[in-house]
Formats: sequence, structure tokens, C-alpha cells
Amino acid sequence: MPRKVWLFVTCIVDQLFPRVGMAMAEVLEGLGYSVIFPEAQTCCGQPAFNSGYLDPARDAARHFLSVFRDAEFVVVPSGSCTAMASRHFADLFPIGDPWHAESMAMASKVFEFSKFITDVANVEDVGARFEGSVTYHDSCHALRELCVKDGPRRLLSRVRGLEMREMDIAEECCGFGGTFSIKFPEVSGGMARTKIDSILRTGASTVVSIDSSCLMQLQGAISKAGLPIQTLHLAEVLASR
Repeated sequence: MPRKVWLFVTCIVDQLFPRVGMAMAEVLEGLGYSVIFPEAQTCCGQPAFNSGYLDPARDAARHFLSVFRDAEFVVVPSGSCTAMASRHFADLFPIGDPWHAESMAMASKVFEFSKFITDVANVEDVGARFEGSVTYHDSCHALRELCVKDGPRRLLSRVRGLEMREMDIAEECCGFGGTFSIKFPEVSGGMARTKIDSILRTGASTVVSIDSSCLMQLQGAISKAGLPIQTLHLAEVLASR
């Protein structure tokens, strides 16, 4: 029997980029995993947590923990939501609280998509083919909280037909930052434009990342500038044939 993985697709993927969730499921099934999507899942609570609304964040965390309690692995197409579930749920509950213990137990089960493939499935070549030049954007939470950097690049390097072109500021923020982009739109827009300039210097036709929120921010700036560049989640590239 194949091992089971449970998908937490995140709010943005669920509402705006469902193709990313489907691509993630396709890749995992191709690696021999049985994929479970619990329909009761909702938000991880990160927007409330980051804005200081801790009671709503606790409600969301409790619901997440309840929905995924029986999971062996929870795979997430987002560094930021993975960081919330694996690192910050425990911050919401005091030591000794049963929910703190559940948070600590859940932390070892939750994996960002690329890290699950490289570190749990122990795979770097998923058999993908993608014709074109690609540059990779390091999303802040994945890089700084989860230390995800080389794994996505190793996966991309094994995609047939793909030419990798590194940005000179690959690790700089895209400017999204959740509510940051709403509270400080001029700063957020300036950061996006700086990132776009770096992308243009690579000459790549596609920007890839592991966070759809970053890609949404970059695609907005790219479309506004009328540039012939597309954005794709890593799962979409790895699902390409």
C-alpha cells in the first residue's frame, strides 16, 4: 500500500490558484503517495497571528490541529503557511496546555512541498520536462524560517529542457508580506519593481517560487509593466511533461 500524505493547500491556493494544489497532488501521486485532501481545512491563522489577533489565530490553529490530527505527513505548497504550522502554533499556547503538546507533535509532520520531496521522499528527479529559461525567487519564510534554499534548485536542475538563470538578488523580499502590502503599498510596490528589474537582467521567461503569494505579487507587477514573463509555482513545473 502506498504511504499517505495529507494536503493543506492554503487559502491563496484554494481561492486563487487551485491548479497549484492539483499539480502538487499529481507530483506526489507520481511518486507513489496516496493523497488525501480533507475538505474541512481552513486557514492556518497566519494573517491573524501576524497582525496581533491571537485569539482568532488560536481558533484557526485548533481547527488545523483537529483536522490533521491523524495525518502521518502534511504537505504544504507554501513556506509561510508551513512555518506557521510547524513553528508558531506552539507559540500560541502555553507549555502544559494540551494544544501546545498537539502543536509540538504536529510540527514534525508538516513539510513544505519541495522539502518533502527532497528530504522525505528522497527524490530529486520527478521526470518533469519544461522547455524554457527559469529564474527562482526565494520566499522569505521558506528561506529564513525553514532554511529552504538548495532543494528547489536541485529539483529544477533535474527538469529536462529547463535552463536555470539565477537572479542577483534572489533572496530579497518581493514586497508582499501579507498585510504589509496593504498597509504600505508604495514600499511594497517599490520592492516588487526592484525584484522585477533583477528578473529582467536574467533574461528568463519564467519566475518560479514555492509561495503563490509571492508569485501573485510579482505577477501583478509584471502584468502592470506589460512584460512577457510568466510566474509558476514549483509544483506546476514539476508536474509538466
